[in-house]
Amino acid sequence: MDDLNEQQKTRLGEVLLQRELALRADIQREISSQDEYVQLASEVPDPGDLSFANLSVDLGNAAVSRDLHELRAVELARKRMANGVYGECASCGYPIPFERLLAMPSAERCAPCQENFERTHHEGHRGATM
Repeated sequence: MDDLNEQQKTRLGEVLLQRELALRADIQREISSQDEYVQLASEVPDPGDLSFANLSVDLGNAAVSRDLHELRAVELARKRMANGVYGECASCGYPIPFERLLAMPSAERCAPCQENFERTHHEGHRGATM
C-alpha cells in the first residue's frame, strides 16, 4: 500500500466502509421483501400470481447472492488494508492504480492481471473479484 498516500488510503477506507454498509442494508431489504413474496405465494390460488411470487423470490435470491459475494470481496479488501497489502496486485505484485481502486475498491488485481485471470479462470460470470 506504499504507493497510495495517506489521503488516498483514508478515502479508499471510507469508500469500502460505505459500500459494506450499503450492501448490508440491501441484503436486509431484499430478505425482508422475499418474506412478503413467500407470504403472497402461500396465500394466492391464482397460478399467475404464484408464478410471479416464485419468480420474485428467485430474483431476490440471485440479488442476495450477488450482494453477499461483493460483501465478501469488500471485507477481504478491508483485511488487506489492515494488513498493509491493499492496493498491491495479487498476481503481479505491482501497485494497483488509485483510480482503479476508487472505481472498484475491492479490486485484488491490476486491470491487465484481472483480464488475464478472467480469461483463464472463467466460471460463467465476470469480474467478481475485480
